[in-house]
Amino acid sequence: MNRWGKGLLVVALVVVVAMAFRVSWNALRDIATAIGADDTAATLYPFVVDGLMALALVATLVLTDTARTFALRVLGTYTAASLVLNYVHGLIPKLHGATVDWGRLADWDPANYALVLLATSLPVGSIYFGSDLVAKVLHHRPAPVPAPAPVANAEESTEVIAKRSRADLAESTPAPVATAPLRMPDPVTVPFEKPALPLKPVPTPAAPAPAPVVERRSVAAAESTRPRRATGRVPAAARSSRPKRTPDQLLEEARRVTADWPDTKLTAEGIRLAIHTSPVNARTLRDTLRGERADKAAV
Repeated sequence: MNRWGKGLLVVALVVVVAMAFRVSWNALRDIATAIGADDTAATLYPFVVDGLMALALVATLVLTDTARTFALRVLGTYTAASLVLNYVHGLIPKLHGATVDWGRLADWDPANYALVLLATSLPVGSIYFGSDLVAKVLHHRPAPVPAPAPVANAEESTEVIAKRSRADLAESTPAPVATAPLRMPDPVTVPFEKPALPLKPVPTPAAPAPAPVVERRSVAAAESTRPRRATGRVPAAARSSRPKRTPDQLLEEARRVTADWPDTKLTAEGIRLAIHTSPVNARTLRDTLRGERADKAAV
């Protein structure tokens, strides 16, 4: 409901309460006159009863906990008292014409005593209960309203909305920048053995040059002429546990392994992989074995 509808509802409530107060006015005024009140007191008597009811209703809406319970009890008590007095006024027609005897609200004495006590105690009760309700309302401190819990990712959601609002601009999204692919460096082979001393080259006699050796790349990998850089000392744990072989032992093992190899397969890389030696030793063994094969061919 909007503010206009709430305002109309409050106005309608005030009109209904005012009409109900006017209907109850005659009954309460005649009751006050019957118990001995003068004209001024009888005129103010309805405000004492119905007015405290309105005050208790407002206090009920403001107070909380036990104070609210007390205001509800006062409202219920005075509502019941006003209902009883209006009911008695309707049962005794003589009260309407002010011809009833002074102090008589009922023919039965016990009922008359109770009604007179009720009618005379309402003004005193209005002073006490009204003052107490006003004091409670003035000293009432409303409970603090807890702060709303922070919304998760509030900053992120704001940022996303801001970016979306600029999506239609021409400069909102920069053009993608082309980057060159990252080239990884070539792996460096770490020798696991110390290079042995190079063997003394065997002199070759002046003989007809042997047939040129054609190396096929598919058989063995081409030897790299790229200089290798030192990578530091290899730790002892990474070294091979195989005992170090002498140059003569390496030559004998290379002869045995490559005895049935063709000349095209006799490369340093093939020898190194076959007998598990260093590249330097493999190149030296290759040259020696080729020289021996050349001598045999010349003979």
